Amino acid sequence: MTAPYPGQQLQTGNRGTVRDYPGFNPSADADAIRKAIRGIGTDEKTLIHILTARSHAQRQLIAKEYRAASGKDLKDDLKSDLSGNFEYLMVALVTPPAIFDAKQLKKAMKGSGTNESALIEILTTRSSQQLKEISQAYYTAYKKSLGDDISSETSGDFRKALLTLKDGRRDEGLKVDENLAKKDAQILYEAGEKRWGTDEDKFTEILCLRSFPQLRLTFGEYRNISQKDIEDSIKGELSGHFEDLLLAIVNCVKNTPAFLAENLHKALKGAGTDELTLIRIMVSRSEIDLLDIRAEYKKRYGCSLYSAIQSDTSGDYGTALLKICGEDD
Repeated sequence: MTAPYPGQQLQTGNRGTVRDYPGFNPSADADAIRKAIRGIGTDEKTLIHILTARSHAQRQLIAKEYRAASGKDLKDDLKSDLSGNFEYLMVALVTPPAIFDAKQLKKAMKGSGTNESALIEILTTRSSQQLKEISQAYYTAYKKSLGDDISSETSGDFRKALLTLKDGRRDEGLKVDENLAKKDAQILYEAGEKRWGTDEDKFTEILCLRSFPQLRLTFGEYRNISQKDIEDSIKGELSGHFEDLLLAIVNCVKNTPAFLAENLHKALKGAGTDELTLIRIMVSRSEIDLLDIRAEYKKRYGCSLYSAIQSDTSGDYGTALLKICGEDD
């Protein structure tokens, strides 16, 4: 039995920076937020103080109380009162996770050109249960199935693999089967390295459906058979977005927080920040593994995630992100 891969508690949320707020009082919070929004000029400090320090579940209760007291949606009031990235972040915090992800996927496929890296990041890092909830939320919001939109916006093996992931059929058991690992490793070897041309379907089937602990074992067996790391074979045999997707799965299997730290680094470096990616990862991982992501960021890039955010963002938006980030490592 292999040890759980880093981030194995993918959805239990014990490595997050945001936790349930002790002594939580949803109606008092809703009231304070109403006052902060209603006055002349918005009291951003109060919004940040409350919304970045409550868990997803608690923020949903605040939104419910807010609606009961004011007859309005908290999300709509935040939208009409705030602007720019700060508005986007605050709205993200009060949006239920499945709806938030559904909107992110829609955004990634809207307009000219598809944001493949956003599709890859969301579909490779969510649990099977989350993916089912996202599909439901997507249909509720857009009256169109997520699968149909993925089908019309992508093509080939990339499309097939995304559709397989989207169904949320990955095994999530912790038990591993050594015989299956040997068998799968041999299938992958014969589907790629050993033949002229590649049998892409075999790669999709194994990498998109087996559990992460099982895949770790399989990748070890693969190395024994081929004397190569699975990443090197994927890079040599495949190309384009399909290659990117399978490499993302391999990276998540080995270390999900490191994969997300790398995505954050890409979002923060260079001219202009990729705010959508920055907000998406900070909000969606704040209760899951943001502590581990921070540690990986520091290890890989020699500076803390906190200082990277600090030097790349400003104003209330920057302040709110740093609150979610937590400490400066």
